[in-house]
Amino acid sequence: MSSDFYTSSILPYSGIIIKICRAYTDTQEDFEDYYQEVCLQIWRSKDRFRGDSKWSTWIYRLSLNICLTLIKKKKKKRQHHASNYELTAEATEDNNAFSDESLNLLYDAIRKLTEVDRAVILLYLEEKPNKEIAEIIGTTPNNIGVRVNRIKERLKKLLDGKIN
Repeated sequence: MSSDFYTSSILPYSGIIIKICRAYTDTQEDFEDYYQEVCLQIWRSKDRFRGDSKWSTWIYRLSLNICLTLIKKKKKKRQHHASNYELTAEATEDNNAFSDESLNLLYDAIRKLTEVDRAVILLYLEEKPNKEIAEIIGTTPNNIGVRVNRIKERLKKLLDGKIN
């Protein structure tokens, strides 16, 4: 990957990529793997960008799809190895591999949402308009407004410890 492409086309959107990767990973190691894979796939796919949407929208969509694909692969791998290994205490201790505790709590709550709801709330937190979120997710702007309100309620309950 050329450093020019990374500097001009990926680095300005690294915040988007970081937030999405962080919402779909539990450990620093997984986060770094996902981030690297997203950047690599953006570089590999750059010629397929048709300009039908903004570059940032395309980055969001690509990042989400890559993270969701990696999660599915990881689940399959876990199921395959589950019969041979038990979860270790080390794996659960590594869940909060990031430094800010309040941010860790928020991301822990976000990770308890469905994959689609995670994507919606991340886009909402990026202050994307409902129309753009709907375009990325593949639904209507009205549906996004309703979903956001429901997600905020669920997150509030999760953070207040009222549900698991």
